[in-house]
Amino acid sequence: MGTAIIFLLVAILAVFGTFSALKNKNILGILFGAGSIGVFGFFAIMTLIKLPASLPQ
Repeated sequence: MGTAIIFLLVAILAVFGTFSALKNKNILGILFGAGSIGVFGFFAIMTLIKLPASLPQ
């Protein structure tokens, strides 16, 4: 749970970094920012969606 929250925060910061790279027309920054959003965001969202099913009843 804690890892998913940290990864979600990283994805949110990557969004701000990507917008900054777009503003500065930094192609490599855009690529790495979009990749970070994709990887960290996907992991965080999928973990938070599947989390209630994995908790003990």
